[in-house]
Amino acid sequence: MTSSISRQLVFWLAMPLMLLALCGALVHYFNSIAPGVISSDRRLREAANALMARVQVAGGQVTLDANPNSGTAPPVPDSIKYAVRDSQGHLLIGEAQLPIVPMNSANAQLFAMAQIGHRSVRTLTTRFDTRAGVVIITVADAGPTAEPAARYGFMSTLLWDFVQLDITLVLVWVGIQLGLRPVKKLRDEIAARSPHDLRPIVESSVPREIAPVVVTLNRLFTMLRSSVQSQQQFIANTAHQLRTPITGMQAQLDILIGEPAAQPISSRLRTLQESVRQLAHSSNQLLSLARADPAANMASKNQSVLLSAIVGEVVAKFFDRALQSNIDLGIEVQPVSIMADPSLLDDLLSNLVDNALRYTPPGGSITVSAGVRNGSPYLVVEDTGPGIAEAERQRVRQRFYRLPNSPGHGSGLGLAIVDEIAQLYGATMTIGPGTSGRGTRVLLQFP
Repeated sequence: MTSSISRQLVFWLAMPLMLLALCGALVHYFNSIAPGVISSDRRLREAANALMARVQVAGGQVTLDANPNSGTAPPVPDSIKYAVRDSQGHLLIGEAQLPIVPMNSANAQLFAMAQIGHRSVRTLTTRFDTRAGVVIITVADAGPTAEPAARYGFMSTLLWDFVQLDITLVLVWVGIQLGLRPVKKLRDEIAARSPHDLRPIVESSVPREIAPVVVTLNRLFTMLRSSVQSQQQFIANTAHQLRTPITGMQAQLDILIGEPAAQPISSRLRTLQESVRQLAHSSNQLLSLARADPAANMASKNQSVLLSAIVGEVVAKFFDRALQSNIDLGIEVQPVSIMADPSLLDDLLSNLVDNALRYTPPGGSITVSAGVRNGSPYLVVEDTGPGIAEAERQRVRQRFYRLPNSPGHGSGLGLAIVDEIAQLYGATMTIGPGTSGRGTRVLLQFP
């Protein structure tokens, strides 16, 4: 599964931004609650100091000196709850509901959180020595705290930060998509090219960030063009080197068979002549197959080809052979043109007609048609031969496959060549029975 640059960028931006938003909300929370905590601690210290100043020991008993001005308990705010205990934790004076906070001998004062009823309060426990022993004073601030407001502020700040984060990520996503438009344009340009188009991409039209990719692609296109040209040159040279000696050998055999001195071995010479013809036919088919390969046609220059002209030229080449075999070879054409390589179309139709002549018995007929159907050019070769079984119609497209009990010594390349050339031009090849239900009908529908 391929990864998306856009998603990766948004992901790597979202994670730190989420952490920043959370940290910002926490800072806001602590900034809101800190003043209240500091004020509460100050009140607790003042209350603890006031209580310690009123502690009296008389007769081994700890008491609190009354306020000389009012005759009441020591002056502590109403919101301050207190409890005075001895070292064993026994309550001497104050609120029994205040919990005992354990302290070690190293601490003189200790702030802590305690639970009074269903409410958490902040407490200050002070430990000091008197003549009657150790006295522990615990004071708690039971007044209203800033924590609910701070918690509300924390949640509202966090919510707003995440709303801003979502809006920011959407804007970032839109910005990334706009920034990646040159990349998408380059992708669409390459995707719209045909396999034959190896023109270099204009480097000045792409951003600097992807310019190295374009340079590499252009270098690859240059290498492919050189490779294709070398392959085409090799095919052309091979065709020349093979056809010239084979044609000369055929001509010499034709002359030799006509000589009176060769009559005693004429049957052997005719067998040799047939073998040379088969060799010539096979070599031509192999070269046609090589030319039909898409890799060899990347740099081929297509041109407008009149199908009726190709049909006429190919049928003319096979007309004498059809007469010798007593086969009616005819054409039905309409003027229609396609963009293709004329030599490849010649190979395609020649293999179809050659196959039809091989399998059509004497007295049969072959019809080559070309025209337009449903707005698309088509080419049809129909014969009155034995036909191709439905189970074999897909297998005959394979290279070197021949039908069982096929006549002659074919190489099984004819329909494979036709199929590869058809695929090269985006045409669909359909193999079916003839119009009358007998024979074979090969339809090529071009785009």
